[in-house]
Amino acid sequence: MSVVLPQKHVARNTLEQRGVLCISDEEASRADIRPLRIGILNIMPKGETYEPYLLFPLSRTIIQIEPVWIRLHTHKYKTTDQSHLELNYDYFEDTIARSNFDGLVITGAPVEEIPYEQVTYWSECVQILQYARKNITSTLGICWGGLALAKLLGIEKEMYPQKKFGIFETHNLERSHPITGEMDDIFWCPQSRHSGIADATMEAERKKGTLNLLAYTKNGGGYTIFESVDRRYLMHLGHPEYEAQRLVEEYKRDVSLGRKDVPPPANVDVDRPLNRWRSHGLEFFAQWVRFLYEPTSKSAHP
Repeated sequence: MSVVLPQKHVARNTLEQRGVLCISDEEASRADIRPLRIGILNIMPKGETYEPYLLFPLSRTIIQIEPVWIRLHTHKYKTTDQSHLELNYDYFEDTIARSNFDGLVITGAPVEEIPYEQVTYWSECVQILQYARKNITSTLGICWGGLALAKLLGIEKEMYPQKKFGIFETHNLERSHPITGEMDDIFWCPQSRHSGIADATMEAERKKGTLNLLAYTKNGGGYTIFESVDRRYLMHLGHPEYEAQRLVEEYKRDVSLGRKDVPPPANVDVDRPLNRWRSHGLEFFAQWVRFLYEPTSKSAHP
């Protein structure tokens, strides 16, 4: 379990306290192993506080991970610490110029109630994600990031009358799949979104040969894990990376904003929230990392 991080990175202490080995670029260069280079397009609010949510599950394998944080020209990052942004994030074209990625992650973003074309950074995201489908083994979209990938496949979202919010029982639909296959037959997963894709639309796209449908939740928004048939795009509309307190924080934020369409998080005690999905999140990210690693290892050892 190791991740390449600068000595003064804000997430380093948190990760080390949880048993993750954090090594510097210099230490990584001395190791007889090439780390998987994973680009992370982080457009979550307060980006620096969100980073550990991704770094922990990504690092929980024996495969060394080099996260590369990507920023957008067309996004203002109003709530992210600007000094942290300047120090740790690069533009996509600069990161690709140094070396291509083994995998790419696009996070959620608080724009799911806005039409894609009205999102200020949509065109830039499209350029990056189109490049990724042609040149990167797998791109993982989380929550809005997953909806964005679906949009590029020609699949439209729909708005919910009430936010899908809480943790929900989810059914594993494909036991032979290299990423989801060994997850539990039924597992818990957090959802926190105002929009999704109708079951009928998803099933029609599967019939057309656009999608493979991998997981379903009856009360939490329908098909929540799915992929393009070429496996270049993997979409998870939930938040397997979240900790339990994050749902409580989001609920309190929405209450303070006076939102009437946001219920208390389902199946969550807001006074004593429990994480009931940790094993799902760790397994999901571990198997995705393994999926990225196998083509690399085969090319390195013919």
